Amino acid sequence: MPHHALEITLTRPLSPAALHQAARKLPLAANHDATRLMALVPAKTPHRAARRLRHQLETQLPIDVITTHYPDADHKVLLNVAFPPAVRGALAAGARREGLSPERLVELAVHRALAEHADQEIDRLDHAVRQLLAHTTPAFLLSAVGHALIRLPESPTP
Repeated sequence: MPHHALEITLTRPLSPAALHQAARKLPLAANHDATRLMALVPAKTPHRAARRLRHQLETQLPIDVITTHYPDADHKVLLNVAFPPAVRGALAAGARREGLSPERLVELAVHRALAEHADQEIDRLDHAVRQLLAHTTPAFLLSAVGHALIRLPESPTP
């Protein structure tokens, strides 16, 4: 059976004792402030692995979101969120109105939000570059950007 690398984002940091207790059920690796955990979960599919992980640990950990750590062949990451009953009901009603499954409705909403964020970021950067170009030449600006990128310890991921 394949193992799936899953990342758990927590709603708050864990104490060392809480992490130790949870790790007794399933081996976990924590980041520096214990707000994100990694686990390898055996299951036939990533969906089953995320469900199994949530079922095993939801009573012990303040789980916010579980995601697959690696994108699938379609470059997608599984997002496992446990909504409260009222939210699940509202999603189901909205999905029925749109003729979609609740999962597809959420997927489309996330895609729209990410596209809007990308557009806003492009507009923000365009404005910032135009402001800089008002006081220098394109050649100097390009040179300065190159130097800044070389000096970055770690580039942010899109």
